[in-house]
Amino acid sequence: MFTLKNILKPPAHKELLPEAKIDPTYKRLRFQVFMGIFIGYAGYYLVRKNFSLVMPDLIDQGYTKGQLGIVASAVSIAYGLSKFLMGGVSDRSDARLFLSLGLLFSALTILGMGTLPLLTSSVTIMFIVIFINGWFQGMGWPACGRTMVHWFSTNERGTKMSIWNVAHNVGGGLIGPLAVLGVAIFGDWNSKLYFPAMIAIVIAFIAYLLIRDTPQSCGLPNIEAFRDDYPKDYNRSFEKEFSAKEIFFKYVLKNKFLWLIAIANSMIYLVRYGVLDWAPTYLDEAKGFSISESGWAYFAYEYAGIPGTLLCGWISDKVFKGRRAPAIVIYMLLVMVAIYMYWKNPSGHIVVDNIALIAIGFLIYGPVMLIGVQALDLVPKKAAGTAAGLTGLFGYLGGALFANIAIGFIVDYWGWDAAFILMLSACVISIIFTAFTWNREKQHLSEHRAFNQNGAQSGNHTN
Repeated sequence: MFTLKNILKPPAHKELLPEAKIDPTYKRLRFQVFMGIFIGYAGYYLVRKNFSLVMPDLIDQGYTKGQLGIVASAVSIAYGLSKFLMGGVSDRSDARLFLSLGLLFSALTILGMGTLPLLTSSVTIMFIVIFINGWFQGMGWPACGRTMVHWFSTNERGTKMSIWNVAHNVGGGLIGPLAVLGVAIFGDWNSKLYFPAMIAIVIAFIAYLLIRDTPQSCGLPNIEAFRDDYPKDYNRSFEKEFSAKEIFFKYVLKNKFLWLIAIANSMIYLVRYGVLDWAPTYLDEAKGFSISESGWAYFAYEYAGIPGTLLCGWISDKVFKGRRAPAIVIYMLLVMVAIYMYWKNPSGHIVVDNIALIAIGFLIYGPVMLIGVQALDLVPKKAAGTAAGLTGLFGYLGGALFANIAIGFIVDYWGWDAAFILMLSACVISIIFTAFTWNREKQHLSEHRAFNQNGAQSGNHTN
């Protein structure tokens, strides 16, 4: 029967390639697949925040900032829900097709918004369109997570995911230049929407050409066997697709450590978006920055996250031997120091404010990335999308949405000091809840290493 479930069904395992072909094929496809999810996820960011770029143009057409703020919140609501619910679907789908379709549909949504006047004719319609776009956006991360856990093993995942995570900085950083180029080419403000969307459509097809679902679907052994890197509780059943009920009730709902890091993630996202979304307003009102100075500070915050994320992933893999909690705690302690400096630095000291913002950007994206890695580490790989989706749900509905809406009211009633106290408190809470996983993670990694050593000696892995 021709159904969506059958279309998205993961490809069947193929017979193993000849021994001589396995190593070169594995190395080639690992690089190819990685580039596919990197380019594909960068493409998602070309059509995620476009609405912010056209808000000034919509204000000129008579919409208020409050109305547009409500519309802008739709993406956080939809993305948080979708990342969780569609994450469950992605665990039972072909990652290659799932990621590409999500990007294609998201791009078509933004393309339509930029070319069909009806879709920008009212607040209600725009909210619905942005919500739909946010829903399709939620298909990206889970598909990448599924791909990552099938092609990269535990002791290399922190480094690999830190490199992959840079894709969102790359994609997010390209939106501005593409919008400028679109206006220069087409001469209308709508091109800020449809021009990046056109490029994202092309990227969706490129991602489809590059990505493969699992090694077994390409005639290769599972990644644990290829790298001799087995989780402690690994068994052959982990290579079979789980039911939705089994994924949620057996591996997610009952996993208390997953819920702990989900709460920590909501606090980290509150800090991330509390600083990012309100930086231009805060720098203008409290520090006297010009529009140009605020713009460059905003840019520096975003791109400082690239080296910070890479270093964080490397530290978790190489220094802490695959443990994520210590790196997250260290980074969030340093985030507190940088936020305090950003808050208490007197107006007129532009250099210090920029250093503080760069430091926050450098530090905050590492924990954002590692929470996702930790979620993947805590469940079997066939439940990766749902686990990552749960942390994303908390991050966007508990953190990003709160930062977008609540901080504005807090500043109106109690001033900027109250907002900074809130963000510092969020740092403390994130550290506490991450610390609850410290010993469990340490125990898990010790058992993992002992299991691999015993397996290497006895040769009795069930693969």
